[in-house]
Amino acid sequence: MKFGFLLTCLFLIAFPRDCFSERCDDWGVDTVKLTQAYDGEPVRIRCPLFEDYLKHNYSTAHSAGLTLMWYFTAQGKDLEEPINIRLPDNRISKDKDILWFRPAVLNDTGNYTCMLRNTTFCSKVAFPLEVFKKDQNSCVSTAKASEEKLLELGDKHRLTCPDTQGYFPANVTPTVKWYMDCKVVHDFFNRIVIGPDLIFLTMSLPFQGNYTCIVTYEDSGRIYNLTRTMRIKAIASSADAKPPEMHIPNDKLSYSFAVGEDMELTCEVYFSYVQNSSNEIWWTVHGNRKDIADPNVTKSVKLDEMNPGAETITEKLYIKNITPDDLKHNYTCSAKNRLGSVSRQALVKEKVGTPRYITELACGLGATVFLVICFIVVYHVYWLELVLFYRAHFGTDETIGDGKEYDVYVSYARNAEEEEFVLVTLRGVLENEFGYKLCIFDRDSLPGGNTVEAVFEFIQRSRRMIVVLSPDYLTDKSISMLEFKLGIVCQNALCTNLIIVEYKPLHGTHTTISKLKESIPCVRWEGESSRRSSSRFWKALRLVLPLRSLNTRSSWNESCSSQSDISLDQIQKKKRRLKGTSPVQSSKASNKENKASLGTVKVKNGPKAGKACQCCVTYCESDNKLRNKCKAGAKPKWETHLCKPLTYGNKTHWVPNGTVSQQTPAPAPVASFSLQQYTDLSNNNSDFYVL
Repeated sequence: MKFGFLLTCLFLIAFPRDCFSERCDDWGVDTVKLTQAYDGEPVRIRCPLFEDYLKHNYSTAHSAGLTLMWYFTAQGKDLEEPINIRLPDNRISKDKDILWFRPAVLNDTGNYTCMLRNTTFCSKVAFPLEVFKKDQNSCVSTAKASEEKLLELGDKHRLTCPDTQGYFPANVTPTVKWYMDCKVVHDFFNRIVIGPDLIFLTMSLPFQGNYTCIVTYEDSGRIYNLTRTMRIKAIASSADAKPPEMHIPNDKLSYSFAVGEDMELTCEVYFSYVQNSSNEIWWTVHGNRKDIADPNVTKSVKLDEMNPGAETITEKLYIKNITPDDLKHNYTCSAKNRLGSVSRQALVKEKVGTPRYITELACGLGATVFLVICFIVVYHVYWLELVLFYRAHFGTDETIGDGKEYDVYVSYARNAEEEEFVLVTLRGVLENEFGYKLCIFDRDSLPGGNTVEAVFEFIQRSRRMIVVLSPDYLTDKSISMLEFKLGIVCQNALCTNLIIVEYKPLHGTHTTISKLKESIPCVRWEGESSRRSSSRFWKALRLVLPLRSLNTRSSWNESCSSQSDISLDQIQKKKRRLKGTSPVQSSKASNKENKASLGTVKVKNGPKAGKACQCCVTYCESDNKLRNKCKAGAKPKWETHLCKPLTYGNKTHWVPNGTVSQQTPAPAPVASFSLQQYTDLSNNNSDFYVL
């Protein structure tokens, strides 16, 4: 019992009571003291207790009996371990309040704690160390932060490789290499290297970038590198520093708002670069300050590229659903920096409503313009339909009193394809659907007689002549060429108008056809797309065909009779009567037969008397003595030409152009559609006729 009491007394004497109540001030982890280094390079860390947390330095604390101890917590771990500074390679060492790593490795990354203590006092703080590996093919690591330095434009600056003092002995002169964006630069333009310093003779915008200095030195027989990087940024010269300039609002700008609208006011201020100055901007509404902290205020910043460091700040004030009282408040924008301030009031007034008559006038004008545009578009797209509609309801019927029997004479090449097109397609649509009366020579003429006279008579008795143009149409000595030439004669005599339907494109160039297309209507057949009667082909064709009233079209739906009143047989009979009788008797007989013939075959809208005797047709052969229009040795061909009137006494006769005016006058003219013969009638191949 006595022995236990003695042990307790000795324990209390050896360990005072204060020992059991020892406390330690833990300042936590100071991330501001972060230190970064590269793998394989030396680095030092200094205990921050003597800089920011304690009033005495390391020497004073050491003299007071305080001991500095170092602990390490690896990255991603919680266990704090004491640092062993007695390693065989002497890689980690302690010098007063500094812990050296020669060199640092990736595993040294973590938190380092320095603890200052004795038996009655304890204080500690932790700070991080990060070790990086350089990027591949680069002199730095993008993960490592770099120091930013601001250099004024146009001035001279000295750039010193930072944080290298104390790493190497004073008697050692290191070598320094400078890099710009990790590219070795031997001769800097307007920049020179003097020892560890880089001198900017005149700072300019192209000199901005990342500058890296690599310091190489030897210590204790080992070669070490120190890599330091700085981000150089150009700023405007301090000579350009001035108070803020307010662009908006100004005296020339005013805002007009109506009650109930949303108000938006803009304040735009230019701030030049002022070192160690903050730029402030705010709105004052009826004495209340509204800045970026207010939800109704937005702020945007635009940097000045020509003057680095300068910026234009725009701050907008929004007020929704304004009231009359909001329009009476004062809205003032203010801005300031270290050199001064500026304020300006925005001019806000109530918007005056637009008069009602102006609104109505604007609406009416807009509607008129819209209707005009719609009409132009509709006319541009449907102009054919509109013209046809107008002609059908408001046009004048061309068939009344013109003395014509047929609406259209169709001329085409005599081949199977084009005959099918004319007899089936063209005739079927124009006669059966549109009510036109067509004259097709092969269908409506009787066999026998003079072909030229019959064709010419048919063309004269038609209001239009359609030429189905194709390569086969222009074949020499074909009936289609005869029809084409006679049609041109009637076109020139204003008797019958020509219309070209381009069924197939022509091969090569045809000057006559090209010029003719410029003066007369031409409609192109597009193949299968044109077969429908509602296609643009038929609409364009109807536009150039004669206009007929709607109530008379039904009477023309029947096809033309093959018993034409222009019978070639009747013409031959008249020629035979002319051979066997005297001129007077022949004239009388012809008049009687002509009256009888007209009485039996005359149809509605027949040809007018006397209109046919205005054109001459000549057929030339090589062996005819009376052939006064053909040259010797010429090939047979058809010639067409106009006739001129000659007056003998009280009568007027039509003779070909070029005939001598003093010749004996011809026999008395016969009635309409009769022929006068001037040569031997026994030889039909050498006859010359005047209609």
